[in-house]
Amino acid sequence: MIPEADIFPPLDALTGLRAAFLTRVQGIDVKTDRDTAMARLADLQRTSLDMLGFYGMPLAHASQVHGNAVAHISASDAFPVPDCDALITTERGLCLGIHVADCAAVYIADRLGRGIALAHAGKKGTTLGIVPRTIARLLNATGGSPEDLVLQISPCIRPPQYEIDFASELRSQAAEAGIRDIHDCNICTASNPSRYYSYRLEQGKTGRLLAALALLP
Repeated sequence: MIPEADIFPPLDALTGLRAAFLTRVQGIDVKTDRDTAMARLADLQRTSLDMLGFYGMPLAHASQVHGNAVAHISASDAFPVPDCDALITTERGLCLGIHVADCAAVYIADRLGRGIALAHAGKKGTTLGIVPRTIARLLNATGGSPEDLVLQISPCIRPPQYEIDFASELRSQAAEAGIRDIHDCNICTASNPSRYYSYRLEQGKTGRLLAALALLP
């Protein structure tokens, strides 16, 4: 079955932008290691992206090591980007992709269409400042100001299912960086296992949700 997708109205309202958050794929056995699970999901997730308006776009993704490295990429780069947890681009027609299963995918978009970013932020990445670093790198690439940016936090694990509310800290960090247009869906992945994968709830044997963000050609 093709995975459904969560759509975020603040991002959907921006002209020339496409954003989606692919949910659990029903009927696929993901009680295995990460690489095997992702391989089983890859074709169905790609089909879903094509149906959602990302057709023909290369899917750029990162190795995701729970660090704070940010890469400015183009379609000519090799993927996955090694030792990296956030991607930015000013190139149109390139789909940024981040995989999560309790961590947050943080979408950041310049409302004037000059650039986008997508970051993987869990407990460790939040502590290491992955989102402020991504914001700074995106602003450097676009020449814009924090007031030009829209930030959206995806479903992720939250209290009481997790002892730390890193989504709240991400909101605070974004505000401290000067962003005014901050949004959080306030959905807990571990509280909604029928729709989302949860690394903690499923004890590491699960699939990965796919966050996607692109500037339209």
